Amino acid sequence: MTADQDLDNLRHDGLREVATIGAGHAATALSQLTHRRIMISVPEVRRVEYADVPKMLEGLGDFVAVVMMRMLGDLTGRSLLVFSEQDAVRLCDVILRREPGPMRALGEMEQSGVKEVGNIVASAYLTALSNFMGMMLLPSVPTLTMGPVASAVGSSADDTAGTDTVLCVDTAFKADGSDEPLTGAFLLLPDAASVQAILEAIHLD
Repeated sequence: MTADQDLDNLRHDGLREVATIGAGHAATALSQLTHRRIMISVPEVRRVEYADVPKMLEGLGDFVAVVMMRMLGDLTGRSLLVFSEQDAVRLCDVILRREPGPMRALGEMEQSGVKEVGNIVASAYLTALSNFMGMMLLPSVPTLTMGPVASAVGSSADDTAGTDTVLCVDTAFKADGSDEPLTGAFLLLPDAASVQAILEAIHLD
């Protein structure tokens, strides 16, 4: 194995360690909320360019639900939790403890449920990163945007400075009794002043 390959493995392992810890905390919190065992796996973690994000998320479908939260504290930026519209509806069925039903629009109650999931997941990932780095990181109140991938993601990050670097955590939710996992992506978009500190801390510099 070459030195470059060793470095690549170190980069991947550092980010995956943080993501796995965050996913574990999020799964515990969601299980407590729903009184139903929920497992969250992290099938892939990666560092991508902001311009490549819409194409990367094409697999989620034409329309998505994006929960955005600002990252506050010692580092700043934004976090996005992205689901397909269909999986957002299925997620609401789990959160609201109701039987799975046909595809439908997200009403006020469903939107509130999706935002609460975003709050839980973002808080868990940011806590894991905060502990890893020894810094204070806090999420803001979540907002929800729905629509085509490019516009929904773009409008959630349009005034973030320094979004050339995006840390992406593929996130799969599986509730007891469900036939298929719900798939989404957690994106961390640090601002320009925070990028280097994060990359150095998780050996991605």
